[in-house]
Amino acid sequence: MPQRHLIALDLDGTLLTDNKTISMKTKQTIQKAREAGHIVVISTGRPYRASIQYYQELQLDTAIVNFNGAFVHHPKDSSFGTYHHPLELSTARQVIETCEAFDVSNIMVEVIDDYYLRYYDELFIQTFTEGQGPVEHGNLLKKLRDDPTCVLIHPKDDHVSDLRSLLDGAHAEVIDQRTWGAPWNVIEIVKAGMNKAVGLKRIADYYQVPKERIIAFGDEDNDFEMIEYAGKGVAMANAIDPLKALANDITLSNEDDGIAVYLEEALNL
Repeated sequence: MPQRHLIALDLDGTLLTDNKTISMKTKQTIQKAREAGHIVVISTGRPYRASIQYYQELQLDTAIVNFNGAFVHHPKDSSFGTYHHPLELSTARQVIETCEAFDVSNIMVEVIDDYYLRYYDELFIQTFTEGQGPVEHGNLLKKLRDDPTCVLIHPKDDHVSDLRSLLDGAHAEVIDQRTWGAPWNVIEIVKAGMNKAVGLKRIADYYQVPKERIIAFGDEDNDFEMIEYAGKGVAMANAIDPLKALANDITLSNEDDGIAVYLEEALNL
């Protein structure tokens, strides 16, 4: 039997096609990998509520990384533990105050699988929350009472770089920030030191898989640490150029079954 590998899959732009589905070929190849004894996990910036459908579609029974490592748990095994590393409430409020002064388009604050919204926006809700409504919306400085897992900021398009610089200058020691690609240009804020590699290492330790037998796939800037950490960090053909430069290998795009093609060769499936 071949040595067991841990396979970590980013969702958007990686496992998922552009219409947010998993291709049949990729699904079948992942199933072959699992049947061969390999461990498959999802590692995403999404909350659990927005990744569970793909977890179930792949019939996974493994731990999962959500919020870029700020929330790691095992949906089917409580003995794994739950690891939640939220922002300090005071820090989140300072970030929100900065964004309010910048007159951003919207602010979304996530607390595990609940969320609060600055402005009620049906399109925003459908796009980012699978249609689930917010716990509350309105003045977040008054409504937010718990340490949030992350803060999502939707600035006006011409304010993205200026706002990122301002947030970095004011809060660099306590927050990490990432950007999502067009068309939304969202800035995501999590507690400093939280990234997918942190979550993936916790899972690798749990399954006792050494770093050299980890294969991780990604496409965006929130995948940097995971791609660097994995024994084989694989960038999709549609990935941003800095991630391609960092990766050990580059596979085909998310539209061309890049994960399936790579795993078939790497694992002799």
